[in-house]
Amino acid sequence: MAKISIKPLADRVIIEPAQAEEKTAGGLIIPDTAKEKPQRGTVVAIGPGKKDEPMTVKINDQVLYAKYAGTEISYEGKNYLIMRESDIVAIV
Repeated sequence: MAKISIKPLADRVIIEPAQAEEKTAGGLIIPDTAKEKPQRGTVVAIGPGKKDEPMTVKINDQVLYAKYAGTEISYEGKNYLIMRESDIVAIV
């Protein structure tokens, strides 16, 4: 779990995406060109929320998010997603 010094604003969160699957359930290796973008990750930073809407996720929550949600950012050699809390569909 990475500690990140970026502080999101308002209702935004920063998520460290899970690694894409390397093998299928049957043991076949998936090539890089066929890997799907993961839709699961770990919350590493949260904003303060909006005035009338407090944040419901917490740091270290495992979450599922919409397939094309968020903006990819790179920080200290790692890739993260920054998105609105409303793009998160579930806490796992």
